[in-house]
Amino acid sequence: MPDAPSFNSNASAFFGGLRTAWTSVFCMVMAGTYVGLGALAHDFGLSALWLTVSTLMIWAGPAQVILISALGTGAAPIEVAIGVALTGIRLLPMVVALLPLLKGPQTRLRDLLLPAHFTSVSMWVESLRLLPGMARDHRIAFCNGLSVGFNATAVVAGLFGYFLAAKLPLLFAGALLFLTPMSFLVSTARNARTLMDRLALALGLVFGTVLAASHVELDLMWSGLGGGTIAYLVHRFRRGIA
Repeated sequence: MPDAPSFNSNASAFFGGLRTAWTSVFCMVMAGTYVGLGALAHDFGLSALWLTVSTLMIWAGPAQVILISALGTGAAPIEVAIGVALTGIRLLPMVVALLPLLKGPQTRLRDLLLPAHFTSVSMWVESLRLLPGMARDHRIAFCNGLSVGFNATAVVAGLFGYFLAAKLPLLFAGALLFLTPMSFLVSTARNARTLMDRLALALGLVFGTVLAASHVELDLMWSGLGGGTIAYLVHRFRRGIA
C-alpha cells in the first residue's frame, strides 16, 4: 500500500487533496481531455458559460461529449437527457465502492453528497489508492480537495480549449478526448494483481472490440458482464480444485 499523507485538520486535508490532484498524472490527462472538449463545444456553437456549468454539474467527459454532440445536431432534449443519464450510470459502482471508505460512525448524509457527486474515474482511482492508509476523520475533506482540484483543472482547460478552438485541428481535438479512457485502461491494468482481475480485463477488451465491430447494441455492458462473469467462474473453479 502506498504511503498515505497524514493531516492534523480538515483544512489541511482539503489542501492536501488539492495538491494531490494537481501533482497527479490524471491532472495532465484531464487537462488534455477538456481542451478537446472545449474545442468541441465551440465548434457546435455553445457558449463558454454553458461549457463551464455543464462541467460543474455533469462532471463526466463522455456524458458531456454526448450532450454537446447531441444538442449540436438538434436531438430532442428528452433523448439527450436519457443518453447522458445512461452514460453516468457507469459511475454508480465507483460511488458504492468509495462510500464505505468515507463513512464513519458520526458521518452525516449531507457530508457525503459532494464526494458522491464529484466521484470520477480520476478521483476514484486516487482515493482508493490513498484513503485506506489515512485517518477516517480527514478522508471526506481530502476527497473534496481532490475533487475540487480535478474539477478546477477541467473548467480551466475546457475554457482554454474553447477559446483556442479556432486554431486547434479537429483530429488533434479528438485525440485529446481519447486520453481519459486510455489513462483509465492503463491504471486498471497496473492495479490488476490477481488472475481474476487480469482475465476480466483481457476478456472485456476482446469482447468489447468484437461487439463494437459487429455493431451490437449495448456493447460496453455486454463486454463487462461477459468478461466479468467468465473471470469469476474461472476463479471459483480454480478455488474448487485447489
